[in-house]
Amino acid sequence: MKESDVLRCQIQEWYPKFRTRSIKTKFVQLPEEFVSYLLEDGLFLPEDSDAMPRRTQVRVPQLEAEGYSEWEVEEDESDAPVVPTFPELAAEVERAIESLGGVVLPKLNWSAPKDTAWIATTGSMKCENFGEVSLLLKASDNVVHDLCNAFDSCDDKSMERPSQVVLALRKWYDVRPEMEFRGFVRGNALLGVCQREVTGFYETLLGREDEISDLVLDFFLDNLKDEFNGGDYTFDVYITKENKVKLVDFNTWGGSTLPLLFSWEELEEKFAESEAQGSASNPHVEFRIVTSEGLVQLGLRVGTGVPIDFVNQGAWEDIIKRESEREAREAYMGRAGA
Repeated sequence: MKESDVLRCQIQEWYPKFRTRSIKTKFVQLPEEFVSYLLEDGLFLPEDSDAMPRRTQVRVPQLEAEGYSEWEVEEDESDAPVVPTFPELAAEVERAIESLGGVVLPKLNWSAPKDTAWIATTGSMKCENFGEVSLLLKASDNVVHDLCNAFDSCDDKSMERPSQVVLALRKWYDVRPEMEFRGFVRGNALLGVCQREVTGFYETLLGREDEISDLVLDFFLDNLKDEFNGGDYTFDVYITKENKVKLVDFNTWGGSTLPLLFSWEELEEKFAESEAQGSASNPHVEFRIVTSEGLVQLGLRVGTGVPIDFVNQGAWEDIIKRESEREAREAYMGRAGA
């Protein structure tokens, strides 16, 4: 993999060309001061942030009567972090959010802060203001990867971080997670397609494999083949209830990109076989979904979306239970809405 392969997958690079086939997005250039803030240790939000609900002051009369109405905290004030302020950036982000209908999904050049959705009051990446955007970005390991490790898999690595850091604010839609799919392209040919959300079993997908595979293949042939600058990459799409295909993202072939229900080794083998058979430009597209509860890859959710401390403190069974209940609700809603 080359640096150029990584750079062309930045959303600000590909979006202008494919914007009519993608999700409406506004871009905000992040100043160096805010980037430095994102990389600082500790989770503290910009001053006047409204990312979290205000705490209600609770008065305890008995403690007050006993002389504990004011707590003495003996700390060196110099140890407290300086709370940053970014008024100009905040105003620009707020304007962009308003122009997109008041609700957005944030991401940087490559990655969205999916790993910190659990920390938000909504339990998702849904943001309505600058404070909520800052909270997700500040706590995210995915964001740190974009800023510090994006080029680690490159054979010609010379860059430590992107020259420009962009905040992409994408119009929020309440989507069905089972209808997002990833395509794997090698040698400018689509080799495979699989379910993007592999931590749940969605019965509504059973029996629709050929239909969905054809929709993704047609979208690739009509919109991406020979259009995206490069022959080896992956792409994510979303299929609406009207069977319209929307481009969500591009990712590199290999590196930090997850192969999900495939492995990179078998995809390379499939490409080699198609070349040997003389069908490299038009191979058979293999389509995969999670076909039963037993094939759910829950580890991908727990491993990236829940603090490890929670697991270490014996909460594993509770996490599994909650996830199973959530997936059951989603499966039910999927059947009801079908």
